[in-house]
Amino acid sequence: MDITLINKIILFPLIFLAGFVDSIAGGGGLISLPAYLFIGLPSHNALATNKLSSSIGTTISTLRYANGKAIIFEVGIFSVIFSFLGSFLGAKLALVISDNTLKIVLTILIPVAATFILIKKPIKKDNKIKNLTHTKTIFLSSFIGFIIGMYDGFFGPGTGTFLIILYVTLLSFDHVKASGTAKIVNLASNISALITFIIGGKVIFSIGLPAALFGIAGNWIGSGLALKKGSKIIKPIMLGVLLILLIKILYDII
Repeated sequence: MDITLINKIILFPLIFLAGFVDSIAGGGGLISLPAYLFIGLPSHNALATNKLSSSIGTTISTLRYANGKAIIFEVGIFSVIFSFLGSFLGAKLALVISDNTLKIVLTILIPVAATFILIKKPIKKDNKIKNLTHTKTIFLSSFIGFIIGMYDGFFGPGTGTFLIILYVTLLSFDHVKASGTAKIVNLASNISALITFIIGGKVIFSIGLPAALFGIAGNWIGSGLALKKGSKIIKPIMLGVLLILLIKILYDII
């Protein structure tokens, strides 16, 4: 399958923007997935091809955060492990609880999260994880991975943003380390889904690979700005992502 020049002009800048936003505050899928659907890809192909470009882009931003020493692997690894379990249970839960019920709950929680971001005072880069016991650190990082994994398995949009919020809230990370650590959790889930889609033959490489180049550029520039500007750039973009997510959920409900 190939796409027209006009569709490329529409798609590629949006994938760049999605990579830029995702590398800073998560939620890039709120931009990239609709972009693939807009140019006419069937839903399964759009989901699969989006995973290809987002996985490659996320790899780049993860490496850049790691190079900038902005990933706390002690937390990220346990979040990754328990996110797989949470995602599995979340998918199971989706068969019991209606999607609409979760959307109603989120319309209440998202403004609360946005308010927290607005009033939360900046956290020093020397975050409080050093003052936590090893056991408590493992427990909290596992808890975060499990809860967000469950959310991702059940619903999904804004997963990276909610990871950042919980890292800041429960582990007192500064926004840069929260964003960086969230990346390895996102990367793990993206790669897992991508492998599944590739085996199922749903990835359109002729579209996803060129788009990935723009995603790489967006992730590279975005992660660089996050490392340099810190919460000054991360907090406004997080609020923007939450606003987009809230609008999308309200639109779906109505």
